[in-house]
Amino acid sequence: QYVHQQSLRAKGPFVAINCAAIPENMLEAMLFGHEKGAFTGAGQLRKGRFEQADGGTLFLDEIGDMPAEAQTRLLRVLSDGEFYRVGGHTPVVVNVRIIAATHQNLEALVDQKHFREDLFHRLNVIRIHIPDLCDRKEDIPKLTEHFLQQAAKELNTDTKILDKQTLHYLSEYPWPGNVRQLRNICRWLTVMAPGHRVDISDLPPELLESNATTSHMKTDSDWVTSLDSWLQSQLNLGKKPLLDDALPLFEKAVIDAALNYTKGRKKDAAELIGWGRNTLTRKLKDLGYQTDD
Repeated sequence: QYVHQQSLRAKGPFVAINCAAIPENMLEAMLFGHEKGAFTGAGQLRKGRFEQADGGTLFLDEIGDMPAEAQTRLLRVLSDGEFYRVGGHTPVVVNVRIIAATHQNLEALVDQKHFREDLFHRLNVIRIHIPDLCDRKEDIPKLTEHFLQQAAKELNTDTKILDKQTLHYLSEYPWPGNVRQLRNICRWLTVMAPGHRVDISDLPPELLESNATTSHMKTDSDWVTSLDSWLQSQLNLGKKPLLDDALPLFEKAVIDAALNYTKGRKKDAAELIGWGRNTLTRKLKDLGYQTDD
């Protein structure tokens, strides 16, 4: 809509159609219209989205889900500048600018023969890549504020306010559903959060559970990153052999964690580590632990 509003076609119509939401047998009629009597229920001539958008912009959303037959007809329209209504015999000429969008990888669909390569190249003139929400975290506070205000207006209620911890939590969340997911969460909070101010405990359970898993994965990768940094620093200092210093530190960290978890029970700790009891005892002595056996 913004592209349309800032163009020379701004005074013309902006018409949108979701290619994934229209049944396959109805998509062509929706795009190109139909003549009276073209099929059962076609009681009168009806203009399609192309004619409705004449002089303006036609937005084809989720074009990656467009059926193969419709892709062929669309390519012909883009190539010839004219089309026929369903059941029609007279060509219709319109002046329409096409904007297409998809969440799918069209190049991959082309390779899989699910999307016409010639149509892809016809559409791929100017590409605007919108990054995932997790790659533009600086937008999350403003988007959250906007969606909370929007939801409050639609539901005729007060606008919820997020405390700093909650906003930080949302900013670090991976948002696999992108902006739509954030908008839905804001609507959920507007309805379900008990107070005017929203804290982390007010977030939906699935958001907390999902982020806990993600945080665990992040922690797992953090220690590897730290180890890599330490190794690089040792190499820069000319230290060698690396394992002489690294292995005792690693084993001590594992032993400490196991003994802490088992509250000092060496047999159980050895089993957690994957050693025998005697091996753990020997390692404890080598690392300078005070032992009673």
